[in-house]
Amino acid sequence: MIDPAVHCFVVPAHGESPHLDDCLRSLSEQTVKTAISISTSTPNHHIRALAERYGVPLHVNPVRGGIGADWNFALEAAETPWVTLAHQDDIYLPQFAARMLQALSDCRDGILVFSGYEEIEGSHVRSTSTLLRIKQALLELGFVGGSRATRRFFKTNALRFGCAIACPSATINVAATGLRFRTDLKVDLDWAAWLQLARRPGAFIYLRDILMRHRVHAESETSAAISAGHRLAEDRTVLRSLWPEPLAQAILASYRIAYRSNQVPTQT
Repeated sequence: MIDPAVHCFVVPAHGESPHLDDCLRSLSEQTVKTAISISTSTPNHHIRALAERYGVPLHVNPVRGGIGADWNFALEAAETPWVTLAHQDDIYLPQFAARMLQALSDCRDGILVFSGYEEIEGSHVRSTSTLLRIKQALLELGFVGGSRATRRFFKTNALRFGCAIACPSATINVAATGLRFRTDLKVDLDWAAWLQLARRPGAFIYLRDILMRHRVHAESETSAAISAGHRLAEDRTVLRSLWPEPLAQAILASYRIAYRSNQVPTQT
């Protein structure tokens, strides 16, 4: 297994999430220990107290520039080549770090490794749903039953119809790629980032096992962005970069149906 010192979980904390404690606990209970830190542009007693409780560094961004700026600050706060942006509402199963590090050891040309995940809605955990099945099907366009995609065509293929790679499940080789998220996007910044990485040398690695749990709730950034119309505009922008205009519009039309119930095919 590759040295755990190459990896860090950074939690971009915002506000006073009631789930941040559970997230940090899950990171502290990994079977293989790697670095953990918190970054925030909204410092408060809740975040500071949890940083102290878990004995992790707290990095405060003095500038509030939106989610893209927050994520970029989080990447910069890490002192390791590999970084997982651990979303504050999510849970990481105990084997997440171990499996990710083993994958990096087995595939030294990796630039992005990500895993399967479950959803948490309220107190209910669901390992499958229509949305998850759609994402799994989209990923097969690039991975075709395998766990590694190295050619630009296949890496891009996994992202042509939507963002099937959940950002909180992804670990990024920041040192090799210099990845930065777009600050002009509110929702599709991870989709745009993965497409950017798909154009670069290096492998995408898909860990098919469920290694984390992603929380779905009405107060999420996704729900707010759909209500404000940001998602529709951003999806249109990304799809136009992948498809001729008529096809982009046809794909976008199918998204509109899903927006009505906040079950968006590209939701991450």
